[in-house]
Amino acid sequence: MTIVYDKLLNWRIPEVRHRYTARDTVLYALSVGLGSDPMDERQLRFVYESNLLALPTYPIVLGYPGFWLKDPGTGVDWVKLVAGELKLRIHRLPPTDGEVIGLTHVSGIVDKGAGKGALIYATRDVRDAASGELLSTLTTTSFCRGDGGFGGPTGPVPAIHALPQRSPDHICDLPTLSQAALIYRLNGDYNPLHADPAVARAAGFDRPILHGLCSVGVAGHALLKAVCNYDPTRLVGLDVRFSAPVLPGETLRTEIWLDGEVVSFRTKVKERDVVVLNNGRAVLRQSSE
Repeated sequence: MTIVYDKLLNWRIPEVRHRYTARDTVLYALSVGLGSDPMDERQLRFVYESNLLALPTYPIVLGYPGFWLKDPGTGVDWVKLVAGELKLRIHRLPPTDGEVIGLTHVSGIVDKGAGKGALIYATRDVRDAASGELLSTLTTTSFCRGDGGFGGPTGPVPAIHALPQRSPDHICDLPTLSQAALIYRLNGDYNPLHADPAVARAAGFDRPILHGLCSVGVAGHALLKAVCNYDPTRLVGLDVRFSAPVLPGETLRTEIWLDGEVVSFRTKVKERDVVVLNNGRAVLRQSSE
């Protein structure tokens, strides 16, 4: 099983028409930890149907094409695949109940060399099905740990965002549930790495790990809480690198730096002091207040 560069670069990923309801919007918010404090009315707005709001990271699961890299024709050793990077731009928050169209294409492939893996970039546009309006653009990087050395290009690789060298301006600790991965997969990401102990062991982990995009949702919650006063319209984008797996049940500590319009962040597992999301950069809309 080997990647064929031209074949994978032109791989056809079917368009996804995604009808979702307020129940799905609430499920996503619950899956990334909103509602952990039942008396916090700011969190309640994302998990209770009265005046419901969508989280700014909700587009991550809308129009999702499924685990298409599991198809044997891609040449990818999917068992060894982990999330590498995410870039999200929110052009308009999605309605809490609606229908979207997700169109995903392979936008780049980088061969890091034999024994070093490969990077596969996929870009997804999510549009409102009725109006055609572009709601969000996501570029995900999959790190295929078992697939380097197929003779593909060795670059370019985007520059990473450098974090400040001083102490963070904000620190936000948020817990995850021991069953967090089993809940999050109900959003549509059914990679068995996050549920099946045998698959996790085959991938080199002692137990199923949390979805990297679930960790991003928790970090997004931390940003929403620490610098946006729970106003979901203020967080309009984020870039982040995945650097280590999270085990469901661990506490995620997000460190945040403010430098004018630039908001930098990283997320650690508090119990192990291991950085799991690194080189983060948030894009904020200025408050009207």
